[in-house]
Amino acid sequence: QVQLVESGGGLVQPGGSLRLSCTASGIVFNLYTMHWYRQAPGEQRALVATLTISGRTNYADSVKGRFTISRNSAKNSVYLEMNSLKSEDTAVYYCHAEHDITRQRYWGQGTQVTVSS
Repeated sequence: QVQLVESGGGLVQPGGSLRLSCTASGIVFNLYTMHWYRQAPGEQRALVATLTISGRTNYADSVKGRFTISRNSAKNSVYLEMNSLKSEDTAVYYCHAEHDITRQRYWGQGTQVTVSS
């Protein structure tokens, strides 16, 4: 059974930082490109960051220079380091795994990030 479990969300003040974690089980982690998505109330789910199996990264323009995606294959985990947080970063953040060949996809359950003073 495949599971992606996110953690690290919470309430933070504007300008603060959070580190999200996502741990995968039931998949061969090194065969998957990993993504972080987010969904704010009333909006569609949007891609935030991508990390390919070759180590290439890509970020939404709105988070470039503030967010960093990384992975630890030994722990089957992917991370999203979020700095200089803004109120518009408030959303539920989802971890997403995409098989590099078959394109099979899996989602985590999401973790809430709220940026507010």
